[in-house]
Amino acid sequence: MLREIYITETNCITPLGFDVESNISAILRGDSGIQLHNDVSLMLNPFYASIISDEKINSAFSKISTETKYSRLEKMMILALEPIIKNSNVELNSKTAFILSTTKGNVTALANDSEESFNNAHLDVLAKNVANYFRFQTQPIVVSNACVSGILAVSVAKRMIQSELYDNIFAVAGDEVSEFVLSGFNAFQAMSELPCKPYSKNRTGVSLGEATAAVLVTAEAKNAKIKVIGDSSINDANHISGPSRTGEGLFRSIQNALKEAQIEAQKLDYISAHGTATPYNDEMEAIALTRLDLQNVPVNSLKGFYGHTLGASGLLETVIAIESANQNKLFESKGFDEIGVSEVVNIIEKNENKNIEYFLKTASGFGGCNTAVVFEKIKSNL
Repeated sequence: MLREIYITETNCITPLGFDVESNISAILRGDSGIQLHNDVSLMLNPFYASIISDEKINSAFSKISTETKYSRLEKMMILALEPIIKNSNVELNSKTAFILSTTKGNVTALANDSEESFNNAHLDVLAKNVANYFRFQTQPIVVSNACVSGILAVSVAKRMIQSELYDNIFAVAGDEVSEFVLSGFNAFQAMSELPCKPYSKNRTGVSLGEATAAVLVTAEAKNAKIKVIGDSSINDANHISGPSRTGEGLFRSIQNALKEAQIEAQKLDYISAHGTATPYNDEMEAIALTRLDLQNVPVNSLKGFYGHTLGASGLLETVIAIESANQNKLFESKGFDEIGVSEVVNIIEKNENKNIEYFLKTASGFGGCNTAVVFEKIKSNL
């Protein structure tokens, strides 16, 4: 029989706060990290994005380390991991792994034309720098699969623990808002001139954001916040940047995750969706959910609070969804006004109380990747 898998520690670093509690408080107040920025070093024109101030990052980091060698993203990742590693009391031995997930990593290092900077842009170097800070004994594992990277890290951790390679896995996910990322999405004409409005009739595209999130995935049930009961990743092989118009990859991912979880689709109490507010993504998700008869399950996108944080998004949104389940509270899908997809989707329009026993986290990304993970609330927490 496969081992049961739990998440026992969570944390996140975002423009809304540097711990989970402050992020939940901000969401309940309806605060958004998305602001208008006028930074010509990132983009010539003013743009909406969710960006953490350098001052806050450096101030928080100075409280745990005097080292100056770490990049901005490395500091954000270390800040996300530090309290959960400390709180867990897990020994960083040969049975404890470290997964780092990201879409672009230290891509900002490429702004400097030197061999050292070029080397620092490699994802394995980023992973080693973070792992060495905490003195992990195992070789760090990198998960980089576009915008499903964060939630895919949970799937990879689950499977590695069930294979008995490890007992505990710390996973961190993170990405920054950079000139490279902004110019890429702008070239696609995918960026919104206003804060994003997922699934809305009046949406005009994505808002970008940055964050780091960290979790402890473990076979140890003690202090568990949630159980991971099913996962699947399917590539729809449709297009380098556009999803399958029928939602085939997401449909199959959710179908497989539910099958492993051994629950019917209708048992889901809540779906934390990808919801980027681009026409193709939102429409594809709506079609996939309808094909699975999930049109009545409450759905939100957290992109209205955080923007699209790329590789961090799946893990950050899982951390928030875990709190949603344990507080029996559905958080609004910020920015939503009027349904703007062809299928019926039960978008959460305001914060409301609801008993949540099972929830689904989905993500989709460039290259046709789709990931779905089903979670179950620990019964003793009810």
